[in-house]
Amino acid sequence: MSEPLLIDKSKKGRKAYCFPALDLPRGFEQALPELPSQLLRISSARLPEVSELDVVRHFTKLSTQSFGVDNGPYPLGSCTMKYNPKLSEQIAQFPSFTTIHPLQDLSTAQGCLSVMYNLLEDLSSITGMSWGSLQPCAGAHGEYTGLKMIRAYFLKRGERGRTKVLVPVSAHGTNPASAAMNGFDVVTVASNKEGRVDLADLKSKLDDTVAALMLTNPNTLGLFEKDILEIASSVHACGGLLYYDGANLNAIMGMATPGDMGFDVLHLNLHKTFSTPHGGGGPGSGPVMVNDTLRPFLPKPDIELTDGGYAYSWDRPDSIGKVSMFWGNFLVLLRAYVYILRMGSEGIRAASSHAVLNANYLKKKLEKHFDIPYSGTCMHEFVISCEKLKKEYGITAQDIAKGLIDEGYHPPTMYFPTIVPEALMFEPTESESIETLDAFAESLIGLLERSKKDPAYLKGAPYTTPVGRLDEVRAVKEPDLHY
Repeated sequence: MSEPLLIDKSKKGRKAYCFPALDLPRGFEQALPELPSQLLRISSARLPEVSELDVVRHFTKLSTQSFGVDNGPYPLGSCTMKYNPKLSEQIAQFPSFTTIHPLQDLSTAQGCLSVMYNLLEDLSSITGMSWGSLQPCAGAHGEYTGLKMIRAYFLKRGERGRTKVLVPVSAHGTNPASAAMNGFDVVTVASNKEGRVDLADLKSKLDDTVAALMLTNPNTLGLFEKDILEIASSVHACGGLLYYDGANLNAIMGMATPGDMGFDVLHLNLHKTFSTPHGGGGPGSGPVMVNDTLRPFLPKPDIELTDGGYAYSWDRPDSIGKVSMFWGNFLVLLRAYVYILRMGSEGIRAASSHAVLNANYLKKKLEKHFDIPYSGTCMHEFVISCEKLKKEYGITAQDIAKGLIDEGYHPPTMYFPTIVPEALMFEPTESESIETLDAFAESLIGLLERSKKDPAYLKGAPYTTPVGRLDEVRAVKEPDLHY
């Protein structure tokens, strides 16, 4: 049942508050500066008049209508919707962290600076890179920052002819967008029949106009690029650099490093790999890590440990400058640091092992019932195709995804990567138990069987939500953003 807006519950005279008695002397308002006429209201603001109980019940009902990883499985492929440990949340609420200001004297913020410095050390170790910056506020922001450094590197060398960035056809959509925003031309690299980078196509496009290759490993099909060393060698041989999209690091952290693979720069999604909150419009965090080649171009200021404690270093002549206000979303960084400390090196490796195990277990449960275009062992995620289902019964990937909502599950990623028709991409993460995976597989198989017997039912799903299936195309083309 849908919940009315708070303004619709308004009853004149009801209040959810009681202000304390005014303790200012009479006539105090005469000493206040007069507001400009254009800022004065013509009439009173239309605000809800409701009781405290009305407010509590309203927002409690709304909270039960939101789906999150605390409610149930969130198998969004390529998004790594991990459980957020409550320990990290508790520490992020400590007043010593929440009451600081980025402009206060550094001597009074040494603890916070040590968190950031130590986090950079840990991320450098996990990724096999030299150092990094915590300023970027999202994964896409990190991509933009990394490519901005690549651009600065070639301009410094006088190589203005390097105008192309190579992007695999299966890449995340932010990859070509970030390259274009930095003034590069985007060139697509084909996939081979195994779903990996087509080496012949890649090599045919490598020349002195290439600035970088952007790559996710494992890729968005959940497949490890087993030719990564040859790929890196080929790109470097033509003078280009390698950018690592860290979205899928959750599959390999503690097992392999992008640095050892030959990457020069990468971004991390702390919400995907290090279990910080994800979604809801922010805040996010997308640290950028680099090797020695690009270290001089990192955003400034850097954080350094001196004899007098932690300090900012602004003397960076080749730096691309600041890329965000102040130093990044500190409380998100803190949560990631707590997660790394709590897990330790063995725990980090175990997380990746279980993520890969869970994905392969679920894939094995489904492969007799669904078409899986790229067979064999996957990493932390895999893709199925509903193309045959659509041809035979008219049921699309979207229909299956909407049906899962009624089963109590968040839908998987739909129609991505685009090289798989009617794609559904699943990433169960390491947090889910075998019982949860079994139940999820049974629900999917049940929806498949029902779609064959009663296709019209799935066409109308979901039925258990406050609103039914929305016209998503119309919502994009004709947004109604006001009440």
